[in-house]
Amino acid sequence: MSELQVITVNVGPAMETLPAFLFSDFLGTPAYFWVIFISVVIGLLVLDLGFLHKGQKEIEAKESFLLYGGYMAIAFAFGAWVWYARGSQSGLEFFTGYLIEQSLAMDNIFVIATVFAFLGIPRLYQHRVLFWGILGVIVFRAILIGVGAALVMSFQWILFLFGAFLVFTGLKMFKTSNEKPSLEDNWMLKLIKRNFRVTDRLHGEKFVVRQIDPRTGKLSLFITPLLVALIIVEFVDLVFAVDSVPAIFAVTQDPFIVYTSNIFAILGLRALYFALAAAMHRFKYLQYSLAVILVLVGIKIFLVPLGVKIDTAISLAVTIGVLASGILWSLWKTRNDRPEPAPAPNHAE
Repeated sequence: MSELQVITVNVGPAMETLPAFLFSDFLGTPAYFWVIFISVVIGLLVLDLGFLHKGQKEIEAKESFLLYGGYMAIAFAFGAWVWYARGSQSGLEFFTGYLIEQSLAMDNIFVIATVFAFLGIPRLYQHRVLFWGILGVIVFRAILIGVGAALVMSFQWILFLFGAFLVFTGLKMFKTSNEKPSLEDNWMLKLIKRNFRVTDRLHGEKFVVRQIDPRTGKLSLFITPLLVALIIVEFVDLVFAVDSVPAIFAVTQDPFIVYTSNIFAILGLRALYFALAAAMHRFKYLQYSLAVILVLVGIKIFLVPLGVKIDTAISLAVTIGVLASGILWSLWKTRNDRPEPAPAPNHAE
């Protein structure tokens, strides 16, 4: 984009004593914003694995809701700080991006649940896969958003492609809303089994084990279904990111807002996974809402290069309304439905 965006930042007296390099510009934002964000994320990950889930245990729906509430409170506090420090427009963009990512990533959650069910991963070890998967998300989303921001800055017409892609994806989602994801013929799973030795059962919380290869009679390194699940979950997130990242560029082209809202949304949804996975059968019609959101966001991003900018507050209100409608309609239509029985898990050693 040809115009230079000027960001006004409120700096309190305490901030004036910080080293000068923290106020240097990094991707259009003072470096200390990035430092604070990274510190918060690292603190959350350490708290999660180091204290709350130091030992392996099943996460029940109640704990899942509490964890989600905690992550959401921290995300809202961060958004409020962005609002104070950078102004109401940045604050609205953060909350809108956060909500859009949470909406679109819900479909991702259901696919992950299908992966766990197909591979027979018990709830006891699912948190381990999701936790390490978050690290991949943090890295891959940074790369995707960095590339996307560079493209938008250099070639504003790329927004036309983003918008058209999102509209096409949304329309396609309408047609496939009733189809259940299947891994029977998944090329990624076939590729993994073709190139790696994979054990036929779990080995506790281990991702890799050494055991005798029946084909050679030698001690060899095998990967377990737990690592297979992690690889596929990372790939699934990468595929879904191709939809969600351009969607947030419809709200803002600020890399800081896009990235931070993305990561906070994913952290929260991964915490909510255990509650959502147990109620998958209650959200049969949610994909229709997500399809509508994709189409609307695609139209919005298509209009940006034409100089037509829809107010962020309106975008936020519409997204909330469409998502809430889909959730409430699903809950009403499936009020008498019973959950499908889960397949038997692999036996762990």
